[in-house]
Amino acid sequence: MHQVTAFLHRVTEALQHFAETVGGPGLAIVAFLDSSFLSLPEVNDILMVLMVVRNPDGWWYYAVMTTLGSVAGCFALYSLARRGGEAFLRRRFSEKNVTRGLKVFEKYGLLAVVVPSILPPPTPFKIFVLLAGVAGVRRSTFLIAVALGRGFRYGSEGLLAYWYGEDATRFIQENLKAVSIWLAVAVAVLGLGFILWRRFRSA
Repeated sequence: MHQVTAFLHRVTEALQHFAETVGGPGLAIVAFLDSSFLSLPEVNDILMVLMVVRNPDGWWYYAVMTTLGSVAGCFALYSLARRGGEAFLRRRFSEKNVTRGLKVFEKYGLLAVVVPSILPPPTPFKIFVLLAGVAGVRRSTFLIAVALGRGFRYGSEGLLAYWYGEDATRFIQENLKAVSIWLAVAVAVLGLGFILWRRFRSA
């Protein structure tokens, strides 16, 4: 177990060095890996903020590249789930949780992806990605939802780093979970308000 942990730590450090060396494309690749086949908790957030501090005028570019990489990684998982991920989900998670998750998608649609995509680890976002594939969420809807959530998250962090520099780095490292939760709550409230408004209009 210790050897596996040490190996993962070395991989994480190598990816960080790679992203810092390559720049925006490196951020996109790390984000892709984190959102698909690896787990690199908060690495994307910290790397992007550090790079914005070094080059403030590029804050939007780093946010966009990180978002694109994350969206691509999520789409890879989503595509696998559409091709037969339900069996995997039901083996790994309880029948009750899978059924409940599918009902959430049926009821809230876009919000069931947008809100978890804003939240930081240990939120199990990949579960929602897999459920979206199993539930048959349309590709366009899924991509828009992930792009909105991740774009909102990384864009907000990029702006904080642009405005406050190294102070933002410390703030995000210490308060990432709290900030992300408040952002997700705000989006959820706005989204639910929009859903209720549409239902009221159609009634």
